[in-house]
Amino acid sequence: MSLIEIDFERPGNPVDTIETIAALNEWMFERSNDDEITITVGGYWCDYHISFSWMEELEALHLACAFDLKVPEARKTEIVRLLALANEQLWMGHFDLWNQEGLVMFRQSLLLAGGAEANPAQIEGMLSNALESCERYFQAFQFVIWAGKTASEAVETALFETVGEA
Repeated sequence: MSLIEIDFERPGNPVDTIETIAALNEWMFERSNDDEITITVGGYWCDYHISFSWMEELEALHLACAFDLKVPEARKTEIVRLLALANEQLWMGHFDLWNQEGLVMFRQSLLLAGGAEANPAQIEGMLSNALESCERYFQAFQFVIWAGKTASEAVETALFETVGEA
């Protein structure tokens, strides 16, 4: 139910803009249909697989960023604790665990209600935020899964800021 009745026509599909950005940056991408694109971007720790989905009915652009990190059943509870600690620190987007697949995912949406059009700066902001968040917390996820650390220990180590160079 709409609170305000306005008839508008959307100027374009935001996935078209994302495809242009991916091509200009020479990133590998696959456009599975008009409303979805998956891009592979190399990071410092791993390659990130970023899917953008345009959801017409919600008037929202959804970003989901996954990395190659499978969570073993025995570490899922501690990873969920880590997700909560990491999400407390984020202003935009959030980490999530796809329980059946055991994958950690970063997700964020851009609401484009009322015929708003996503501009390249907004898309770049979403992409940058996702990559920076994943890069910042990647090692914390590794510490919990492979080193058996607690969520608190992992976040403390991952958020340790160094100053200067050796």
